[in-house]
Amino acid sequence: MTTERRTAVPGRRSPLRRLLTDPQAVISASLLLAVLLLGLLSPLISDHGPDNASLDAVNAGVGTHDYPLGGDKSGRDILARLLASINTSVVSALIGTSIALAVGVTFGLVGGYFGRRVRGVTEWVFSLVMTFPGLILLIVLLPVTDGDYRATMLIFGVLLSPGIYRLVRNLVLGVKNELYVDAARVSGLPDRRILRRHVLTVVRGPVVIATAFLAGSSIAVQSGLAFLGVGSSSVPSFGAMISEGFTNLYEEPLQFLWPSLLLGIITASLVLLGNSLRDALEGGRPEPSRIAAPERRPTTAPTGTLAAAPGLLAVQDLALAYPTPSGELKEVISGVTLSLEAGETLGLVGESGSGKTQTAFAILGVLPAEAVVTRGSIRLDGRELLGLGEGELRSVRGTSIAYVPQEPMSNLDPNCTVGAQLVEGLRAASPMSRRDASERVLALLDRVGIPDPTRTFSSYPHQISGGMAQRALIAGAVASRPRLLVADEPTTALDVTVQAEILDLLRDLQKELKMAVLLVTHNFGVVADICDRVAVMREGRIVETGDVLDIFRTPRHAHTRMLLDSILDERTLRTDRPATDALETEAR
Repeated sequence: MTTERRTAVPGRRSPLRRLLTDPQAVISASLLLAVLLLGLLSPLISDHGPDNASLDAVNAGVGTHDYPLGGDKSGRDILARLLASINTSVVSALIGTSIALAVGVTFGLVGGYFGRRVRGVTEWVFSLVMTFPGLILLIVLLPVTDGDYRATMLIFGVLLSPGIYRLVRNLVLGVKNELYVDAARVSGLPDRRILRRHVLTVVRGPVVIATAFLAGSSIAVQSGLAFLGVGSSSVPSFGAMISEGFTNLYEEPLQFLWPSLLLGIITASLVLLGNSLRDALEGGRPEPSRIAAPERRPTTAPTGTLAAAPGLLAVQDLALAYPTPSGELKEVISGVTLSLEAGETLGLVGESGSGKTQTAFAILGVLPAEAVVTRGSIRLDGRELLGLGEGELRSVRGTSIAYVPQEPMSNLDPNCTVGAQLVEGLRAASPMSRRDASERVLALLDRVGIPDPTRTFSSYPHQISGGMAQRALIAGAVASRPRLLVADEPTTALDVTVQAEILDLLRDLQKELKMAVLLVTHNFGVVADICDRVAVMREGRIVETGDVLDIFRTPRHAHTRMLLDSILDERTLRTDRPATDALETEAR
């Protein structure tokens, strides 16, 4: 077991703890809670009903017996009506906000995560909803709602949903191609779990602050409609009280002040609390790097029937293209053919941009959105993978095929602990209880050489080193005992000593599990250390394939010889001139 240097990282403060230390959050939440309690306790606070009138209380002043805030021009208790108006506002906010969130968040996640066709439909529907004049529509539909403010708020919630939809959709488009989301897909997690666990947590901050505005908007619209006299006159409302106070402004100005003041306190507190919640939810989370999100379009299935090559994995005549700005397809992989036997390690070597990773992603079924497979075949144990739907591919990923990424930190969700992510992937591949999955993950973390598995299990990605993160990802990849492991530059981001340990670990796990390994690398030293055979790529083509010893001793292709000659060792001296000297010569 190896030991790695660990640095002390201060623990995260929970959002609740950050809220409790934020004066703005404490004050605004206290005001809202006090107002809410006043509304709930209204039967105990006031001796009168909100609609009970008395001739003795007409325009009664503040401090009148049994009328602490006085009476309005109809002889009703102002305090009782204020308390009842709080309950009306709370119900309005709950209905309008919940409908807007349910519709907007759901369709925003769907429209942002899935393909162009789904997004086109949702865009059209919500653009149509946005064209409706909201306030006029609510007034026109008054006969349908029969003056019930709850039905009116339900309709208003639908009218508010396009704003939430656009907010969530844009956030999802920015995060759906993060490496940790791709890693979750490769591990076999269904889309609904990826959306709930990895995507929704990223969009929650802006949604929370928007929720505060939605609640304020719902209260303001309900009050505005009541101010205009739209709806039932028997329902107490801040708007109705402000309207009545306005008509009696010169005689009793306080009748206008009380509802206006309480309505302003509620809406201002909602906005301030929303800002504090947003800061608390996002303040302690590191921002993930963003990757441009291309439009999704399905890859085409292979045409024709190709003879199956022997071996566990057989890739034959694979060609992959991307559309150019002019709309034409440009091939980036052409005629790639390779095979891999069970228990064998094949090194896929080439320069940056030679097509190594694109080949690996094609095997995994996680090609970028606009990729088009123009021809070829990819078979795993005789089963054709090209053309399979996402559901069928999900049954293969994480069980038959596993993936070890190049950047361990980018492939771990910063919002979740390491253990939670590994348990989630294991349960998606092999149905089991959370307790059994946790025990298996802890055993695997110990097996891959992590000194303190329990601590790493409960740590967030930023609290562990790069080497431990890579070991954790390897543990997650082999948890379901896959038959094929695709390792994309698994040691590039690590220092030299940790690289050697990771290679030893992969070699040991391969022998234990008898799995095949496709190792994508540009490092011939890694190839010599762990691989049985090697395939050399150049400009999207396989130019040479053979046993490692044969390739090192007698490389046949000029590009292979050039790659081998570029390896520096203690006996190699550079004979070319420094680049600065060459530039000065050209300038003269």
